[in-house]
Amino acid sequence: MADDANRTTPYVLIRDLPATDRPRERLRDFGAASLSEAELLAILLRTGNARESAIAQATRLLARFGGLTGLARASFAELCAEHGLGEAKAAQIGASLELGIRASRQHRSGAVIKTASDVEALLCTEMSLFDQEVVRVLVLDARNHLISMQDVYRGSVHTAHIRIAELLREPIRANASAIIVVHNHPSGDPAPSAADIAMTKMLVEAAKLMDIDVLDHMIMAGGKSASLRELRLGFAP
Repeated sequence: MADDANRTTPYVLIRDLPATDRPRERLRDFGAASLSEAELLAILLRTGNARESAIAQATRLLARFGGLTGLARASFAELCAEHGLGEAKAAQIGASLELGIRASRQHRSGAVIKTASDVEALLCTEMSLFDQEVVRVLVLDARNHLISMQDVYRGSVHTAHIRIAELLREPIRANASAIIVVHNHPSGDPAPSAADIAMTKMLVEAAKLMDIDVLDHMIMAGGKSASLRELRLGFAP
């Protein structure tokens, strides 16, 4: 029994799989969209280790960190601490996830934003990655085209810490017609706080004096979002 307990559990190497089941060949023949997250991550890892194949390792990492979102939030040190991951593999994972985020940002300019769902689709994944609170202002033209986005605050977000003038600085400079304010809750709960509601009310009143419409204030966390406009919090009836 002791020998059985100490025996290394065999696994199938990717190179021993049929060509139709190998992630790289499937990506080549059918495109990246045909692969699972574990298979895409396995391609980055390239090789497994003495205990597991690259696919098994990728599957374990996704489970350990709670999917791609959790993996993207993990620090370099946390990745390096995982069995089978050295600095090189940790760097490959971090760089690839960051490239994905940056590519997404480049497609945002000029996007038309009409609903809270549009904002959620545009930003929810990225905003949910931050481990501290970030306040972001989306600057829109008269046709709701996105002109720019700006991170105005990072850290503890509270009405007492936020100057409304800072939120409106870029919209005024850009002669914007409307704005949407977005911030995240690192706790994972997007429910608006009393401070969030108070900040919204102050912003709506100040922006009105500048002839700028505040379309919404959205809170994002854990891959979910809450629209204060839809909840009728901080906005006049």
